[in-house]
Amino acid sequence: MSASDCAMTETPEVLLAALERADEGIVIVDSAHRITHFNAGAERIWNLARADVLGHDAEILTLKCLQADPVAEFRDEISLVRRDGSRIRAAISLSSIASGGVTHRIVFARDVTADADRRVRIGLLHAVSDQTNRAVLITDTDQNIVYVNAAFTTLFGYTSEEAEGRRARGLLAGRHTDRKAVAKLVKRLMDGGHRGEVEMLAYDKDGEEIWVCARIDAFRDKKGQVKHFFALLEDITETKQLRSLQQLIMGALADEVPIGEIADRLCRRVEQIAPDVVCSLLHVDAAGLIHPLGGPSLPEDYSRALDGVAIGPNVGSCGTAAFYGEPVLATDLETDPRWQPYKAMPLAIGLRACWSTPVKAKDGRVIATFAFYYREPRAPSNWHRRIVEACVNLGAFAIERKEARAEIARLAYHDILTGLPNRAQLRRLITTAIDACPTGSHVALAFLDVDHFKDVNDTLGHAAGDELLIQLAQRLREQIGPEDMLGRLGGDEFVILLPQRNAEGAERVAAGITEALAAPLRLGSRQLQMSASIGVSLYPDHATDIDTLMQQADAAMYMAKQAGRSTHRLFSAEMNGHTEQRLALIAALRRAIAEGELTLRYQPQIRSCDGAIHGVEALARWHDAELGDVSPAKFIPLAEECGLIEQIGLWSVREACRQMASWRRAGLDIPSVSVNLSPINFRNVTLAARLKGILAEYDLPADALMLEITEGAFMQDSVAALETMNAIRELGVGLSVDDFGTGYSSLSRLAHLPIRELKIDRSFMRDIERDAGALAIATAVVRVGQGLGMTVVGEGVETEAQRKVLAELGCDVVQGFLYAPALAPVAFERWLIEHCAEQARAMLARLDIAPADAIAVKRSA
Repeated sequence: MSASDCAMTETPEVLLAALERADEGIVIVDSAHRITHFNAGAERIWNLARADVLGHDAEILTLKCLQADPVAEFRDEISLVRRDGSRIRAAISLSSIASGGVTHRIVFARDVTADADRRVRIGLLHAVSDQTNRAVLITDTDQNIVYVNAAFTTLFGYTSEEAEGRRARGLLAGRHTDRKAVAKLVKRLMDGGHRGEVEMLAYDKDGEEIWVCARIDAFRDKKGQVKHFFALLEDITETKQLRSLQQLIMGALADEVPIGEIADRLCRRVEQIAPDVVCSLLHVDAAGLIHPLGGPSLPEDYSRALDGVAIGPNVGSCGTAAFYGEPVLATDLETDPRWQPYKAMPLAIGLRACWSTPVKAKDGRVIATFAFYYREPRAPSNWHRRIVEACVNLGAFAIERKEARAEIARLAYHDILTGLPNRAQLRRLITTAIDACPTGSHVALAFLDVDHFKDVNDTLGHAAGDELLIQLAQRLREQIGPEDMLGRLGGDEFVILLPQRNAEGAERVAAGITEALAAPLRLGSRQLQMSASIGVSLYPDHATDIDTLMQQADAAMYMAKQAGRSTHRLFSAEMNGHTEQRLALIAALRRAIAEGELTLRYQPQIRSCDGAIHGVEALARWHDAELGDVSPAKFIPLAEECGLIEQIGLWSVREACRQMASWRRAGLDIPSVSVNLSPINFRNVTLAARLKGILAEYDLPADALMLEITEGAFMQDSVAALETMNAIRELGVGLSVDDFGTGYSSLSRLAHLPIRELKIDRSFMRDIERDAGALAIATAVVRVGQGLGMTVVGEGVETEAQRKVLAELGCDVVQGFLYAPALAPVAFERWLIEHCAEQARAMLARLDIAPADAIAVKRSA
C-alpha cells in the first residue's frame, strides 16, 4: 500500500474521531432517511443512546426540518421535545452534502437552554428596569455608559442611543455639579469599599438643573475586580430639595427664630440648591417702603441702600414687582430702564440680572418681594421658577405668621381699647423702674378709677363707656411727662408710673389730672362731666416690692373715693384700714352667697337670619343692703381672689337651669341659656358629673346649657381642664369662648378643642361700621368660626348699623342693648312676649295680609 493510499484510508477515521469529540451534537442522515452517524454530543442533546438510533428513521429526532420535502437548508433556534417528554432549547443547523451521487444531510445541534434562560432573565430585568420610576445608569470602569433605562430617558431627555457610549460625567455634569463628591465615591468603590450615595446637581439635555440622589455601586467578577458601575438616580427636586425649604421655615418658626434670621437661612439654603443665584427677601411695609429681611450674599452697604426706598413703577425689579404685584425680570441691569437710577451698586459687585417676584398675603396685599440676582445677563431656568414658587408661599406664610404673632403679643401686653400697656405689661414696667431707681430717689405709682363709670354704661350703653375711656386716656397722656408711663388695668382703672418723682411731684401730677378732667367730655351730641379718684404710693418710702406698692396705691385710691371722689390721696399707714374694709367686703360676699342674695339677669341672644331668639346669657348681679349694687367687675375678681368663684359658678348654673325649667313649664320656648364660668371651675374634674346631675334634677336636655369660658381656660397647659372640657362636650353641653380675640389666642389649639361657639368681644363693636381695624378682626373671627363649624355670637350690639354689618359678615347671633339689657326674669318674660308679637306683626306685614284678612286669620286661629 502506498503512502497516498494510507492517507486516504486514515482520513475517515480521523474525521470520525474529531466529530466524536465535538461539543455539538452531529447527526448524519443518508438518502434513505436513516441515521448513519450519531455522536456523543447528539446523545446528550436528545438523551438517546446511539445504539438505539443508528440505522433508524430520522423521524425519531422529531425535527420538522428533516421531514420537509424537499429538505432545504435550515438554521434556527427551536424548542426540542425529546423522546422522554423533556424539552430543551436547541440551536439547529441543517446542511446537505452530495458524494458519489448520494446526498447526505448533516444536522448540527447545540443546547442553548442556559443561554435562552439567561436572555429571558435579561429581558425581564430590562422590562423591570424600564418600569421603575428611578433612572438606571450602568457604565464601564472608564465611566462610559453601557446601559440606561426608560426612566433615565424621561428624566434627562436622552435616548438610549444618545446616551450609550458617552462618558457619564460629560453627559450629566454641568457648571455647578459637585464632581469631587462623585469621584471620591467611585475611587472608594475601586479600592474595594462599599456602595454609597451622593446628592448632586445634574443637568438634562436642555441644560435645566435637576437635583438627584445617586446611589452608586460596583459590579465585580469572581476575583473581586470591578467590571461595571451601577447608579440608581432619584429626582429629589421636589421630595427633598424643595421640601427642605419648607422644613427650614417650619422649624425656624417653631423655634421662635426672628424673621430676619429666618429670611437669611432661607436665602442661604436657596443658594445651596441653586448655586448660580444670589437670593434676596425684602419686606414691604404698610406705607409701601422696602426693608431688607434676608440677603446674606449681598454686601451690607447695598442692603442698607435699599432700606426705606419707596416702591414704584420704575424702582428696579423689586420695587416695580411690589408696585404692580407681578413678577418683574430684568435680564440686563445695564440697559433695563427700570434699573437706571439704581444699577451702579449691583453692577459694581458683579450682578447683571435680577428677577423679582411679589410675596402676597392672603388678602392680596404685597408684603414682600423675593428676588434672584444673576452674575450674567439671563432669564431664570425652570428649576429657579420652581424654587421661587415654593419660596413665595413659604415667605408669605412666615411673614404673615410673624405679623400675626407680633399683633397677638401686642394685644397680650396692651389694652385693645386704648392701646395702653395692660396689667401684665405694667408689672414689667414697674419692676424695671424700681430696679433702675437710684439710691435716694423715688418711684411714684398712681392708681386712677373713674367716678360713677357704671352709670355711663348702664344709661348710655357700653359704646359710650368705651368712648369715654378712650378720651380719658388721651387726656391722661397730656398730663404726664415723656418719661412717665400710663397703663390700663381693666374696666375704668388706670395706672400712672412716675419715675424719679417724690411725694410732692406725684401729688402735683395727680392735682393736674383732677383739674384737667374737670372740663366736660363730648360723647356724640352729649356733654358729660367726668372725674376720677386717684391714689398714690411711693417706692421705697411705702413699700419695696411691687405687689405691696400696688396694693397701697389701690388703698389710697379707695380712700380718695371715700373722701368724696374727684380728688387724690397719698398712701399713709392709716390706710391699712382699707385692707380691713376689703376683708369686710369679702365677708359680705360670702354672706350673700350663703343667704342667696346673688341674682341672675338674662340678656337675649337673637339669630341674625330670622330675628328669632337663639338663647339667653345669664349674668350674675349683687345688691347688698348696705353696699348697694356691687359691680360684677368688682365682686367677680374679688371672688376669684378669695376662692369663692367656683361656688358662684356652680350656683349660676343651677339657678339658670332652674329658671329655664320654670320657663319651659310655662310654655316659653327658650332654646338655651349661657352661663359664665371661671377657668378655676374647669380644673375640677367632677364638673361634668355635677352638670349632669343638675340637668337631670331639672329635667333639661344637655343642649339647653351653654358654658362660656375665657381664652385663659384653654390656653393654660392644664391637662385636667382639657379633660373636663372634653367630658362636658361628650355630655352634650355646649362650650363658648367668651371675648374671643382679646387674649393670647391660639388658633391651632382652638381647632382641636370641643368648642361650639365663639363670641366676638363687645370692644370690637364700637364703630365697626367705620373702623376698618375692628371690622377686620370681626371678619376674621366670623371666618374662623365658620371654618371650624362653630356658631359666632356678636356681643355689645347697640345700633342697627352694627347689627347690619354683622349680618352681612355672616355672624350667626347678636346680643346687646339694641334688643335689651340684662333683665330680671319677669321683665325678660314680658320682653320675650313683646318680641314674639313684633316678629309676628313683621311676618304678617311681609305676607301683605290686609287688616280684614288679618282679623279673619286671628279668629280662625
